[in-house]
Amino acid sequence: MRLHRLELEGFGPFRERQVVDFDAFAADGIFLIAGRTGAGKSSVLDGVCFALYGGAPRYDGVEKRLRSDHCAPDDPTNVMVEFSAAGTRWRVNRSPEYERPKHRGPGLTAEPHRAQLDELVDGAWIGRAARPVDVARELDEILGLNQQQFLQVILLAQGRFAEFLLAKNDDRQRLLRKLFGTRTYEDYQSALEQRRKDSERALASAEDGVLLLLGEAERLIEADALAGDEPDTDSPPASVSARFAAGERAAHRAAYRADTLVRDRDAADAAHAAAEGAHLAAKALREKQEHRARSRAALASLEAQSPSVAQDRETFDRASAAEALRAPIESTAHAAAVASAAAVIEDAALTAWVAAGEGSDAAALGIRIDELTGDLAVATAAIAAERELTGLEKTIAATRDRIDEFEQLLARLAAARVGLPEQVAHLDDELREHTAAAGALPSAQTQLGAVGARLAAARDAERLAAAQRDAESAQATALVALEQAAAAVTALLRRRLADHAGELAAALVDGEACAVCGSVEHPDPAARTQDPVTDDDLAAAERNMRQAAERERAASDGARTARAAYADAAARAGGDGVAALEAAHAAAENAVAAAQEAAAARDRLTTRRQQLVEAAAAAEAEHDALAVELASARQSLAGLDAQAAAARSAVDAARGDFATVAARIEDATQRRRLAQALCDAHADAAARAAAAQDAAADRDARIAASDFADVAEATGALRDAAARVALDRRIREHDAALRAERDRLRELELDLAGAPEELVELSATATELADARERWSSSVDAAAHAAQTLERLNDLFARATRAHAEISGLAADHEVIARLANTVAGKAPNTHRMTLESFVLAAELEEIVEAANLRLEEMSSGRYRLQHTDARAARGAASGLGLQIMDAHTGQARPAQSLSGGETFLASLALALGLAEVVTALAGGVKLDTLFIDEGFGSLDEDTLDLAMRTLDELRQGGRTVGLISHVAAMKEQLPAQLLVEATPQGPSIIRQDIAVRF
Repeated sequence: MRLHRLELEGFGPFRERQVVDFDAFAADGIFLIAGRTGAGKSSVLDGVCFALYGGAPRYDGVEKRLRSDHCAPDDPTNVMVEFSAAGTRWRVNRSPEYERPKHRGPGLTAEPHRAQLDELVDGAWIGRAARPVDVARELDEILGLNQQQFLQVILLAQGRFAEFLLAKNDDRQRLLRKLFGTRTYEDYQSALEQRRKDSERALASAEDGVLLLLGEAERLIEADALAGDEPDTDSPPASVSARFAAGERAAHRAAYRADTLVRDRDAADAAHAAAEGAHLAAKALREKQEHRARSRAALASLEAQSPSVAQDRETFDRASAAEALRAPIESTAHAAAVASAAAVIEDAALTAWVAAGEGSDAAALGIRIDELTGDLAVATAAIAAERELTGLEKTIAATRDRIDEFEQLLARLAAARVGLPEQVAHLDDELREHTAAAGALPSAQTQLGAVGARLAAARDAERLAAAQRDAESAQATALVALEQAAAAVTALLRRRLADHAGELAAALVDGEACAVCGSVEHPDPAARTQDPVTDDDLAAAERNMRQAAERERAASDGARTARAAYADAAARAGGDGVAALEAAHAAAENAVAAAQEAAAARDRLTTRRQQLVEAAAAAEAEHDALAVELASARQSLAGLDAQAAAARSAVDAARGDFATVAARIEDATQRRRLAQALCDAHADAAARAAAAQDAAADRDARIAASDFADVAEATGALRDAAARVALDRRIREHDAALRAERDRLRELELDLAGAPEELVELSATATELADARERWSSSVDAAAHAAQTLERLNDLFARATRAHAEISGLAADHEVIARLANTVAGKAPNTHRMTLESFVLAAELEEIVEAANLRLEEMSSGRYRLQHTDARAARGAASGLGLQIMDAHTGQARPAQSLSGGETFLASLALALGLAEVVTALAGGVKLDTLFIDEGFGSLDEDTLDLAMRTLDELRQGGRTVGLISHVAAMKEQLPAQLLVEATPQGPSIIRQDIAVRF
C-alpha cells in the first residue's frame, strides 16, 4: 500500500484546504514532518487514519471533535486520501458528523457522517461506494488491515510507541488479540469450560435421577400396600442394590394382584350382561303393549270419518260426469256473446253511414262504393298538378326578389367606381415623397452604431482613469513597504555580522581547537552584544521581505494592467469627450427615428394603393357577373309564368265545389271507408248469429243424452280442477290409512297373543341392572389401577436400572473433559499456567521478537536483545507473554522498564518495526510502501540518533517512503525533504511542502 495525496479541509487545526503530495517525497524515500509544538504535525496522520477508517487514534470516541474549531458554521469539513493497493489507485473522501446552519429557518442541524470511495479507471474516477458502511466494507477488502493493525504497521501513532514494550502481560495480550484476531481461541476455552460444567451437571443429574426413580417407585409401593411382610417399611434400604431387590419383590406382588382383579372383572362383566338382557326384554314387551293401544285408538278414529268420506266420493263422481259437458256449455255461451257483439257493431256502422248523408238501403252499398272509387281516381290524378302549382308560385316570387336585388347591387357598384382613379393618383404622390425619406435609414443606423461604440469607450475611459490612479498609488505604497522590509533585513544582517565574533566565542571550549584560528587556548574571547540577532529573527525578516516583494510585484502588475486598459478605451473613444459624444449620439438617434417613421409611412401607403387597385378590379368583375345573372333571371321568370297558368286551369276543373283537390279526395275516401265498414259489419253479424244457433242445438242434444235433467243441473255439478284433486286426495288417503292401521293392529295382536292386557312394570329389572353395572364398573377400575400400577412400577425400575448403568460412562467422559478444559484454561495440570490463546499469541510474540532483534542489535551496537519469557506471572496474572531485555554487557536479563529513555525508544522502535513485519505477513503479505513514525527523537544522544536514522534509512529499500514526525534540530539537518506545519497568527495552521529546505 502506498499513499499518494492527502487533502485536509476544516479538519483539526486546518481551516483552509491543505494539500500533501506524498509522491514528491518518493525520490528521497524519507521525509520529516516538522513544526512547532501544537502546530498540528500529528493531525496530518490523524487525517490519513480518519479517511481510511472513520476514526483517529487521538480522538477515540469523540468523532465530532475532528472538525476544526476555527471553522465558521458554513465551512465544510472533509478529508481526501489517494492511495494505491494491489496495482489499483483509489480515492476516499470522508467528512465527520458536525452541526451546520439550517438551509431554511434559524438554528443548527446535524450534517451526517459521509464517505465516498472512487477507483481510477482509464484516467477517470469511477464511484464504487457512497455510504460509510459500504466504504468500510470495501476498504477492509482492499487494505487487508483493520485499524489496530494499521496503527501498528503503517502509522505508529504518538503516545502508543512504547505501549507494547512496557505493557503488562494482560495488556499485551489484549493488544495482540486485536492485532491477530485470536479471540476464537478464547471462545474455544469458553466452550470447553461450558462442556466441563455440563458434564459435571450431567453426572450429578444421573446419580440424582437414579435415587429419584427409586424413591418414586417406593412411594408407589407404599401407596398400594405392596410391601408385604418387609421389615421397617417406613425407611428405605441402606444400599441401592437392596432397594432394587425390594422393588423386584413388590413388582411380583403387583403382578399377582393384577391377575386376580382381572378374573373378578370378567365375572362382573358376565353378570352385568345377563341383567342387561332381562331388562331389555321387559322393555321391548312394554313398548309393544303401548303400540297396540295406540293402534286401536287410531283405527277407531278412522272408522268414525267414513260417512263424511262417502259424501265426498259422491260429489267427486258427479263432478267427473259433468266435466264431459263443460266444453259444449261454455262454447254455446261464448257463441251467443260474440253474436251479440257483432250486432252492436253493425248498428254503429249504419248510424255513421246515415250521419254522413247517405241512405240506409244496404242493397245499394256496392254501387255507392264503386262510384266513390271512380271519383278518387280522378282527384288523385289532379293532386300532383295542384302541388306543382304551389311550387311554381313560390319559385316565381323568389325569382322576382332576385331580379330586384341584382338591380340594386348594380346601382351601388356604379356609384362606388366613380372616385377610385382620383384616390390612386393622390396616393402615388404621397408614396414618392416618403420613399425618398426612407432611403436614408441604413446610413443613419450605421452612424448611430459608430457613435454609440465611441460613447461607451469614452465612459470606460473615465472609469479606468480613476482605477489607474488607484493602482499607481497602491504600487507606490507597496514599493515603499518593500524598501522598508529590505532595509530591516540589511540591518539585521549587519548586527548579526557585528556579533559573529561573540557567537563563535560562545561556542569555544577550553582544550578544544578554535574553528577560526585552530588554537586550543582562548585568552580573550569576544563578548556578545546585549541584543543578539537569532536565526528566527532573520527568518521572520526575510519572510516579511518576500511577502512585501510579492505585494509590490502584484501592485506593479495591477498598475500596468490599469494603464493598458485606459489607453485602449481612450483610443476607441477617438479623443472626444463624453458630453460631445452624447450630443452626437442623440442627433443620430433622431435621424434614425425620422427615417424609420418615413419607411413605416411608405409601407402603409403601398398597402393602401394595392388595396384600392384590387378593389376597382373586383368591382368591375362583380358588375359584369351581376348583369349576366339579371338577364338569366328575367328569362326564367317568363317561362315560369307560362307553366303556372296551365297548371292552374287543370286544378280548377278537378276540385269542383271543394276548396282544394286534397279536400275532395279526403271526403271521398271517408265516405268509401264508412260504406265498406257497414258492408263488412252486416256480413259478420249474420254469420255470428248462425254459429250461436248451431252451438245451442249441440249443447241441448248432449245434455239430453246425459244423467242431468237440464243445463242448470249440469252446471251446478261442475267443480274446478283444484277442488276435484283435493276430493280425490282425501278419499285415497282415508282408504290407505284405514287399510294400514288394520294391518298393523292385526300384527300386534298376533305378537302379543297370550300376553297380559296390563302394561308390565320395569322398575325391578332396572334396579337389578344398576346394581350389576356398579359391581362391573368397580371391578374394571380396580383391574385398570392394578395394571397401571404394575406398568408404572416396571417402568420406574427399568429406567432406574438404565440410568444406574450409564453413570460409569458419564464419569469417565467427565474426567477427560475436565482435564482438557483445565489445561486450556491454564489450570492444573497446566504447570505454565498459560491459556490456549496465550500459547498461540506466545508463538506470534516469538516471531515478533526475532524480527525486532535484527534491528535492535544494530541500533544498540550489539548490547541489547529482546527476549520472550513464558515464566509464570505473580498474583494470578496472565502468563506466557512476558518480555525482557538481555544485556550483553552483564549477560543477565532485566525488565524493559529498567532501560533509559533513549534505550526505551530504540527497543520500542525495533519492536514496533518487527511487529509491523509480522502483522503484514499475517495479513496476506500486504506490501507496505508508506510508513509513518509519530514519536519524539529528543531522548536520543547524537550517536544513538545516528544509529536510529541508519535503521530508518534502511526502510527506504524497495521504494518505501518513510515519514517521521519530530522537532529535533539534528533531524532537520539530516532530512532535506520536509513537510512544514506552521500555525498562522490568526490561529489556523497551514502546510508547506518543501523538497529541500535550508536552515
